[in-house]
Formats: sequence, C-alpha cells, structure tokens
Amino acid sequence: MSRNFALIGASGYVAPRHMKAIKETGNQLVALLDPFDSVGIIDSYFPQADFFTEPERFDRHLDKLRRKKEGKVDYVSICSPNYLHDAHIRLALRNSAHAICEKPLVLNPWNLDGLKEMEQETGNKVYNILQLRLHPSIIALKNKVESMPKDKIFDIDLTYITSRGKWYFYSWKGDVVKSGGVVTNIGIHFFDMLQWIFGSAQQSIVHVLSADKAGGLLQLQRANVRWFLSIDRNDLPEKAIEKNLPTYRSITVDDEEIEFSGGFTDLHTESYKHILAGNGFGIDDARNSIEIVHNIRVSEPQGVNGDYHPFLKRNEETNLF
Repeated sequence: MSRNFALIGASGYVAPRHMKAIKETGNQLVALLDPFDSVGIIDSYFPQADFFTEPERFDRHLDKLRRKKEGKVDYVSICSPNYLHDAHIRLALRNSAHAICEKPLVLNPWNLDGLKEMEQETGNKVYNILQLRLHPSIIALKNKVESMPKDKIFDIDLTYITSRGKWYFYSWKGDVVKSGGVVTNIGIHFFDMLQWIFGSAQQSIVHVLSADKAGGLLQLQRANVRWFLSIDRNDLPEKAIEKNLPTYRSITVDDEEIEFSGGFTDLHTESYKHILAGNGFGIDDARNSIEIVHNIRVSEPQGVNGDYHPFLKRNEETNLF
C-alpha cells in the first residue's frame, strides 16, 4: 500500500537520500518545506509535489490534507537543522503523522521526554534514522562481540575527519547552539553505533573540545573508546592526503581495522523499509547517544593527558590547538 509523505528541509544535503528512499519503497511525496527555494532536486523524484517556503502554510496544508481523510500525510521526513528537529517532530505528530527524523533526534536529552508524551497523546510514532545499525559490517561486528566472553573489554580507536571549508562556520552547523557542535553534528551516529554494540556509557573524559575538533576517552560497558573527530583538513593523515581524499574514517577494535566505508548510500532506503515494516528505531533507541554527546558538549576539556587518541598528540606537537 502506497503511503503519503511530506518532507521538511528539502534543500539540505541529506534530503535527496530521503526522496530516493520514499520513491524506492513505492510511496508518494506530496508536500515539501524549506525556506530556501533552490530545490530543483525535487524534479528528479516527485515533480508534482507541493512546495512551501513558509512553515505556517505548510502546516495549514497538512491540516487540510488530514481533514480530507483520503489525502492525509502518513509520514513526515525531517531533514532540517538539528535545533529545529524537536519542533518539526511535534508539527508532524500534531498533524496525525509519524515522524522520520535525521540524527540527532533532539539536542538535549530532556526533550525526549516531551516527545514521548506527544507519542502517547497522538498515537503516532517518532523514528530516528540510525543507518549504521543496518550496515552489514557493523552487524557482523555486533554478532562477533556478542559471541565473545561477556567480561571481555575491547580497546577501540575511532577517528573521523571530514574536511569543511570556511562556509561551515557561517552556517547553522558552526553554531553550537543550533548544531550541538562538531561532536553532535558529525559524531553522533558513531557514538550510537558503538553504544549499540558495546553497551551504555560508564564514564566520559574529554581531552580537547573546540569549534573544529574534539577528542576524548569514552568508557562503555564492554569497551574503552579513544575518539577523535575533526572538520580540519590539516588533521588528515598522509595516506588520505596522498590519495587526495577529503575524508578519513577509521575504527579499530583491538588493533583490527573495521572496514565499513562502502554501502552508505543505500542505507536510508533500508531504514525506510524497516520503518514501514514496523521495525524502525524510536525515541528510546536514540536516547543513549544523545546523552553521550550532550555530556561531552557540557564537559570541561582536561587537555592532552592520560589515555588519549594518538591524533591528539600529533595536534599538540604541531600547535593545531
């Protein structure tokens, strides 16, 4: 059965993946919202969809469709800036639609409780796109860990460097109040994946926390994770520079590299398939990673000492912070 979708944040980077997922799962996108009108990408997927630049008129349109019954929107996909997710999820629920939201679901853990109340009041669900949980290599790692002795503690290094230009700091992404900072904006899906496999957070130490990079030690139930996240091109290792790669992604578990670079582009479609089958990831699934990144964001950095990520020593030696 084909379902009706609406989408908020049509001009954003990730929106085409949602449009593609809606189309590939045999559904219809009937309305979109974005304050910016550079949204020609819509023509590649749903050229007949209605488009709005004002949230008031978009909200009114969804309400009118709801009252028509047969044209009601069943799901609202949310690709807007992080700080607007909470409000846009509420907009979806008020219009008797389920919400499918990009990460992070919200910026502050306590906002999740309000959304839980609205779920109960409206009978509609909130789903979070946690696509790494569907990646074959990550599922294989989880199965491997679960087959090991329960008292084994793993040593993990997480490194993610994705180069960004000056524009980043002029956009909402560079505003920690709106994005949650670099740890939330580029790191939350990794922290979600790690806690999903290795258990909830026991202790968090932050060594470095700045506008363009961060690093620390996260102790999970079954792992000690040294992590480093950066949007600074200067942090790229030589092997990435030699290949002219703007992004470097690495996770090692007990010194063994976990390869999961490929297979990302189709994971949104897989996420939609799971949601439509009633198996999507909800508010409770998102809570742990939101708490982890929030606690990091409000922590006082302790400097490069103790058990720190090796890239932090490299940064210190070259005076990058």
